[in-house]
Amino acid sequence: MKKTKNSIAPYEAVGVICAQSIGEPGTQMTMRTFHYAGVAEHVPTGLPRLIEIVDAKKEPKKPIIDIYLKKSYRSQAEAEKVAKELGSVFISDVASVNDDLENLAIRIKYSEKDGKVLGVTFNMLKKVIEEFSTDIRVSGSKMLLKPKPLKGKKGEKKRITAKFVRKLANKMKNAIVKGVKGIHRAVVIRDEKGEYFIRASGFNIIGASEHPAVDPSRVYTNNVKEIERIYGIEAARNAIKKEINDVMNMQRLYVDIRHITLISDAMTHSGDIKSIGRHGLSGQKTGVLGRAAFEETVKHLINASSIAEEEHLVGVTENIIVGQTVPVGTGKIKLLMKRTK
Repeated sequence: MKKTKNSIAPYEAVGVICAQSIGEPGTQMTMRTFHYAGVAEHVPTGLPRLIEIVDAKKEPKKPIIDIYLKKSYRSQAEAEKVAKELGSVFISDVASVNDDLENLAIRIKYSEKDGKVLGVTFNMLKKVIEEFSTDIRVSGSKMLLKPKPLKGKKGEKKRITAKFVRKLANKMKNAIVKGVKGIHRAVVIRDEKGEYFIRASGFNIIGASEHPAVDPSRVYTNNVKEIERIYGIEAARNAIKKEINDVMNMQRLYVDIRHITLISDAMTHSGDIKSIGRHGLSGQKTGVLGRAAFEETVKHLINASSIAEEEHLVGVTENIIVGQTVPVGTGKIKLLMKRTK
């Protein structure tokens, strides 16, 4: 009996109900942003985050990665040690890099105080700088680097210019001395169960999973595209479902999970993540009039007429435009009347 009560009526417009059940509370969402334990300040939540998910953005505005550890590393001290090892430290964090355009050289001054705090020694810094050029003169905590002339297409050596030195100096500032590329500002957090885990801004699932203390099966990021790239479309579908559900719960708006599942199914059914918009699902409807009714009307009508595309009037929008009964609910059922004499 319970099962019959929960089953949906035949030919019910589930898509419309799903859109309403998410769209209506979506209009009531506040534009407040929540403080994410000091990792990525002002992480978009509420409506901005919901738009980010359904628009299938390549990267969230503020990506976050949660890294859980293996049993033997779950104490606070161990977790903090791992967090220090994972957080990326750039040359600009531990040294000042200045270009000397007069002498076409780069001057680097190591900051011992910053180095101690971030766990970067002078030798670690020197090793990374040697990748840019071998012509380095060391004087205490200072280094003078002379860039190497580059070889041209024909094998001749190019002349070092001021522009090249300036570019190299900027490149050096962003070079990583220690940690995992793409993971910044890692902090240790205690969850509801009392377990310590690492939350960091940025994302790099593979880089984080390579650390011996990290449990690879429990690394999660709010970047759905990264999850799709590494774990595949089925995992991305679950991530979309989780992210939308988290947004709703954070705003204390409770939507049935089946409506959210329908959205994640629609976005991923083709094998890759599609946005809900003119460049995604709405722009790829089967009916010409359905596509034209959403956005870019003229474009769709011209494209369809140029290849003599047919309109089979299968959707709701198309039938409303031509004034026919919508093929939903009772409108989908056709009756044949048997006439007797």
